[in-house]
Amino acid sequence: MNDLVVLVSDKNMEHAVRGLLRRRQALAIRAVTHDLFVHPRHDPGCLNEAPGFLRPLSRAYHHALVMFDHEGCGREGEQADRVADGLKGRLQRSGWSDRAEVVVLAPELDVWVWTPSPHVDSCLGWTGRQPPLRDWLVENGYWSAGAEKPDRPKEAMEAALRHVGRPRSSAIYLELAERVSLQGHNDPAFMRLTRALQRWFP
Repeated sequence: MNDLVVLVSDKNMEHAVRGLLRRRQALAIRAVTHDLFVHPRHDPGCLNEAPGFLRPLSRAYHHALVMFDHEGCGREGEQADRVADGLKGRLQRSGWSDRAEVVVLAPELDVWVWTPSPHVDSCLGWTGRQPPLRDWLVENGYWSAGAEKPDRPKEAMEAALRHVGRPRSSAIYLELAERVSLQGHNDPAFMRLTRALQRWFP
């Protein structure tokens, strides 16, 4: 059996997870054998169809992980943790027992981009530019002064990339996941992910 099967909602998330799993020392886990799948119906597909998608794989992998964005999943009126817990219960009943975890990113994957790491600027093509990226985002209304993260993380990232003439691509998420420090990353979904990985693969 392989260690882990991961079902995600899009290519950007696939690349982010791939990059994170390469950083086993930073995550404090052992090496993990894994396969990643992108659901063709994206966030709603992960939410509504993950148990059926993963049921045939329950004897081939020790653990299953499902990840998707809260925004766009169809259950935005419900707290992300409650959405995750509901799907986790359905996975448990579909044959995974206590071997599955669900991570719902609120509002979306791009919230993980905005850490204090200086690598964020370089990954987004902002190295050497003035004003610094965060100041530019505040000046242009994408980040409230004093806030920990932008109100609309995806729009902030897209605006920064547009300003430097760099297209948004999955490769950027891979680079961010491989380079940005994981220390002090207190996003609830990120903490849920790391706790599961550390519990499963110490």
